Amino acid sequence: MTDGFDPGAFKARVDITLGQFVARESGRLLTIDPHLRPVAEQLVLATTHGKRLRAAFCYWGWRAAGQPDSDALVKAAAAMELVHAAASVHDDIIDDSPLRHGLPTAHVALRSALHGRPNRTKSAKALAMLVGDLLIGLAGQLFAESGLPAAFLSRARPLWAVLARELIAGECLEVIRTGTAPDTAESLQVIRYKSAKYTVEQPLLIGGALAGANDRLLKVFSAYGLPLGGAFQLRDDLLGLFGDPATTGKANLDDLRARRPTALLAETWRRADAGQRKQLRKLISHREPGPEELHEMRELMHRLESPGHIEKMIVELVDEATAALAGANMPANATRALTELAHAATARNH
Repeated sequence: MTDGFDPGAFKARVDITLGQFVARESGRLLTIDPHLRPVAEQLVLATTHGKRLRAAFCYWGWRAAGQPDSDALVKAAAAMELVHAAASVHDDIIDDSPLRHGLPTAHVALRSALHGRPNRTKSAKALAMLVGDLLIGLAGQLFAESGLPAAFLSRARPLWAVLARELIAGECLEVIRTGTAPDTAESLQVIRYKSAKYTVEQPLLIGGALAGANDRLLKVFSAYGLPLGGAFQLRDDLLGLFGDPATTGKANLDDLRARRPTALLAETWRRADAGQRKQLRKLISHREPGPEELHEMRELMHRLESPGHIEKMIVELVDEATAALAGANMPANATRALTELAHAATARNH
């Protein structure tokens, strides 16, 4: 990737970087004890898949500040994907999700390594939690070993603490609000901190800080990143309930089973009358929802037109994000790439 924007080529660069780094670190883990092989394998699996959007936003935060293409920057940007992998592993444990990318999640897959052991389900979750913890540590390591000058890294290092604090705050808020009365404003706050900031805004700010971006440009990144990150998660929520599992790689029942306080659910609650809210409460409180409950929830949401409202919100948020780029003092290729990324991140089926 030089002056053009080739998402496939960029993804390949990130995939190679992550593949080499994680293979090396997995090997180091095995030198401690061969019994750690199942853990090492989950490190690899957790980092093999992904659209690499977070790395792309970090990269274009760097390029938007006028810096040239850099293999060292790609390595630093790839660290964003290790943060995402860690968050995904932890999120799957919290929600007890069975699938991600069409494969068993870490805490499910690790049960086979504990066959015949007492409490293997609990122990597998503990191992998966530690896989997520290690991925966070590896993210910091890859960032520090990227090859960028120490002075550049020091400019961005404080943002890592902000990223971690806000990501964990969002996850905690989701846990705290799960099972409470659905509320759109509260759901959007969870989205803002659990997903929007670490998916778009923080990678952009970190890339910009590495490049020495000025305050004006950093404000543009936030004005673009926050609404776009929100739109990204709203699309994720729609796909979670209405997407094709063969394409999304996730189970449609995840959000319903975990009782996640999504904006989609909150908008459905807001539009529902007393009888429909009674129906919603029954669906949400079902211990083991199945295909019938999923069908009933989908039907109710369509009847209340809440998916259409979420679609409208996505369009408005993407428009707000791309409008923030207008008049920004950045290279034309960066403006073009960020505009294309805005649409690619939100007009997707997986």
